[in-house]
Amino acid sequence: MSDSLQDPALAADIDACCRLTGEFTLRSGQQASEYFDKYLFESQPTLLARVAEQMVGLLPEGTELLGGLELGGVPIATMVSARTGLPALFVRKKAKEYGTCKLAEGPDVAGRRVTLIEDVITTGGAVRDATRELRAAGAIVEVVVCAIDRSPVGENPLADVGLEVRPVLTKAELDAVQG
Repeated sequence: MSDSLQDPALAADIDACCRLTGEFTLRSGQQASEYFDKYLFESQPTLLARVAEQMVGLLPEGTELLGGLELGGVPIATMVSARTGLPALFVRKKAKEYGTCKLAEGPDVAGRRVTLIEDVITTGGAVRDATRELRAAGAIVEVVVCAIDRSPVGENPLADVGLEVRPVLTKAELDAVQG
């Protein structure tokens, strides 16, 4: 368990709530025999609050906007925003094709430091796409804070886009609390 974890029971509570077993296809197309259904903790106000509280301490200095990725990152970013007073930004998987035609709903991102907020990262595909799009719009994007990092230990799946991953929990920490 990471020394920085201020709520040592959080891993056990998230694991008990969210770990499902069976046959699952991940966003990356990978097949998995287990799945962390993050919506099970995101829909529980007390668990969501505990995850958000841990994220506050992981935010880099100078963060101006919290970019919650559709869909799972949005409730977490909203909760972190309420705790910090930092404005939230809601980042779509692709820009809508009507109205404002925006990828990111909320304040203008140009020239601003955006910390991305995501629920689960395995290969980082959605985060990578959002990073590229936000940078193209002028945002400074250097860090993603996630609830669960499922990527292999010691690997940064987003190194190719120069993004630092700061997880609340890792798959290893969740595995360690299994009875």
